[in-house]
Amino acid sequence: MIRSLLIANRGEIACRIMRTARSLGIRTVAVYSDADAHALHVAQADEAVHIGPAPARESYLVGERIIAAAKATGAEAIHPGYGFLSENADFAQAVIDAGLIWVGPRPHSIRAMGLKDAAKKLMSDAGVPVTPGYLGEDQSPERLQAEADAIGYPVLIKAVAGGGGKGMRRVEGSAEFQDALQSCKREAASSFGDDRVLLEKYILSPRHIEVQVFGDAHGDVVHLFERDCSLQRRHQKVIEEAPAPGMDPATREQVCAAAVRAAKAVDYQGAGTIEFIADASEGLRADRIWFMEMNTRLQVEHPVTEEITGQDLVEWQLRVASGEPLPLRQEELSINGWAMEARLYAEDPAKGFLPSIGRLDAFDLGDEIRVDTGVVQGAEITPFYDPMIAKMIAHGSTREEAREALADALDEAVVWPLRTNAGFLVEALDHPAFVAAELDTGLIAREGDALLPPPLPSEEALVEAAAALARPGPIAGLRLNAPPRRAGWFLVGGERVEVNFTDAEPVEADEAPGSLLVTEGGQTWEVTPWRATGVAAGGAADGAILSPMPGRVIAVDVAAGEHVAKGQKLVTLEAMKMEHSLVAPFDGTVAELPVEAGGQVTEGALLVRVEREG
Repeated sequence: MIRSLLIANRGEIACRIMRTARSLGIRTVAVYSDADAHALHVAQADEAVHIGPAPARESYLVGERIIAAAKATGAEAIHPGYGFLSENADFAQAVIDAGLIWVGPRPHSIRAMGLKDAAKKLMSDAGVPVTPGYLGEDQSPERLQAEADAIGYPVLIKAVAGGGGKGMRRVEGSAEFQDALQSCKREAASSFGDDRVLLEKYILSPRHIEVQVFGDAHGDVVHLFERDCSLQRRHQKVIEEAPAPGMDPATREQVCAAAVRAAKAVDYQGAGTIEFIADASEGLRADRIWFMEMNTRLQVEHPVTEEITGQDLVEWQLRVASGEPLPLRQEELSINGWAMEARLYAEDPAKGFLPSIGRLDAFDLGDEIRVDTGVVQGAEITPFYDPMIAKMIAHGSTREEAREALADALDEAVVWPLRTNAGFLVEALDHPAFVAAELDTGLIAREGDALLPPPLPSEEALVEAAAALARPGPIAGLRLNAPPRRAGWFLVGGERVEVNFTDAEPVEADEAPGSLLVTEGGQTWEVTPWRATGVAAGGAADGAILSPMPGRVIAVDVAAGEHVAKGQKLVTLEAMKMEHSLVAPFDGTVAELPVEAGGQVTEGALLVRVEREG
C-alpha cells in the first residue's frame, strides 16, 4: 500500500481524498496557491507546499512544481482528484517518469479517450453502441453540411476536443448549419486550440446516463452500476442520482456490460466513467442508449455510487494504484437503496448565477446527510476557482426518501452573506417533473424562471423575526422602550418590507439583537429594523443608498454634511471585477456616511443616506 500521497488539487476533493488516506494510515501532502494559504485542505494535510500565485495556470496547472513538491516531501504517489491535471496524459507520464505512482489510468488510456472522434471510432470497433453521426477527417464546410443533411435535423455540432459544454451547437435546419458551424469552430479554436468538429444526431428527449467502471493492473474490469445526471443547466450537471430512475434489470445489464467493454478496449486501470446519451421518449431502452464519452478520472458525483454500493472509491483507487487486485468481483457488488447529490455553489440565481465571492461569515449545512466540502465558516471564496463550496449527498431506501432528505437539508442550509444556489436546488428537487422522475437534460432550461426561489422570506418567517427584533431592548445602538409594535418596517436583503405581526408572540430572548439571519428554502437573509439604518421607522427609504451586492468600496466622493445634487456620484463599489457607481437620488445633504474607501460591505448595507432639501 502507498505510504505517502500528494494530492494535486484543492477544495472539497482534496479534503475527500485526505479523509480516506488518513483512514488507511497514509501520510498526506497538500499543495496550495497564494489564495489557498489558509484553506481547509492545507490545514488537514500532514504537510503542505506552496506552489505559486492564485491563478491556476501559475500554480495548480504547473505540473513541474507539483512533481517537485512530491519529491521534496518524500511523497510516493500523486492523486490528481478531478479537474486541473487529472486527465492530462503528459502530466501522468511525467509523474511516472519521475519514479512516482500515478493514481489514475495509464497515459495511453487517457489519450485514447481524449479526442471525441477517435474515442467514438474505438468504441464502435469494440462493439459499444455510439450515437448516429459523422466522425470523418474531411472537415470542409461542404462535407459537414452534406453529412448533417443526411443525418437529419436537429443535429448537434461538437468540438472534437471539447468539454464542459463549450464548442457545442444545436442546429434545427439546413439553412442554419453554416452559421452555427463557423461559430462552433471559432469557440473550439479559442477554448481548446483545435477547431475540428464532429456531428451527432440531436436526441429530442435526452437522458444523461453514466456507468462507473474500475479496472486493475491484472486485467480485471468491473462496473459499479449507473448514475443519472440528466438534471443539467447549460450542459453542467446540477443534481445526480443513483441508480437511474426507470432502469430495468435487463437494460442495466446491457448498458453496464457495454461500459465494461469500453474500459477494456483502452486497457483501463483505476476509476473511470463511461457516459451515455439515452433517447428517453419511450423510456430507457438498451437499443436507444449510446456511448457519448469517457471521463478518465474520478467524477464529482462519485459519492452517489459510494452510497448505493457501500464502497469507498478513493480507497479502491489507492489500492489499485498500489498494484492490488480490485477489492470485489462483479458478483459481489449490488445496489442498496437510492442516493442523490446536489452541487452547492456560491452563486446568485437571481443575477444569472454569477459567482458570489467574499467571506463566509455564517456557514452551516447541518449533519443530517453527508456533506463533502472544502470550506468552513470564516473561509474566503475567491474569484480564482470554481465556486462550488460543497456537495450534499442523501441516501434512502427509496428515491423519494433520498429526495426528501436532500431537499430538507438544502432547505435549512445557512450561508451568509454570500449567495448560493441552494434555493434553486430546493425548487428543482420539488418540481413535479423531478418528483415523478420525468427527466431529460432540457428540464431546467424549459422551466426557466419558475425554478428561481422567491426573493423574500415567507410572511410567517418574517413575522417571527420581526417579533424578536421589535421587542424592548437595544437595537443597533437605539432603544425601543415601547411594547412590540403591531407593524413595522424592516430591511430584508436590501429591500424595505412592512411586516404585520399582530398575532405573533415575541421570541424569548434577554435582549433582541440588532439583526437576525433568517433561513428558509435554502436562502438566508439578514433582517434588520429600519430604524437601525438611521432612518426613522416607517419613514421614506428614498434617501438610503444601499449596497446592491457584496463588494469593496474603492472610492468615496463626498463627505458627511456635504450638499449634493441629483445624479452626483457618491460612492463607487468594486464587485466581480466590475465598478458600480452609486449616485444621489435627489438634491440634498449627506446625513450619514458609514463607509470609507477600502472597506468591504455586504449586500444591503447602508452606504450613504441623503436628506432631501426642504
